[in-house]
Amino acid sequence: MSKKRKTWTADEKLAILQEAEQAGVTATIRKHGIYSNTFYQWREKLQTQGKEALANPYQKTNPELKRLQVENLRLKQLLAEKELALQIKDELLKKSLSRPKLSS
Repeated sequence: MSKKRKTWTADEKLAILQEAEQAGVTATIRKHGIYSNTFYQWREKLQTQGKEALANPYQKTNPELKRLQVENLRLKQLLAEKELALQIKDELLKKSLSRPKLSS
């Protein structure tokens, strides 16, 4: 039987850290079933970066937003290709106009 990974909110992490100060680290991590390394990482983040650092860094991206980002990237690439083609045509046109004609 596989164990499902628990994700903790920033408020839950903060509550666990405060509980550990009162009840002790060992008892608290056993009660909540977290690793000591995880607890100490949370505590380090809280002390150095504040409560905002405890928030989950992996946010699920809205599929519509993702689709729009991909479409935007594709349109930018198409525009860049068109601009490059125009630039090459302009350079070739300038070269052909600036070249002197040979008379027979």
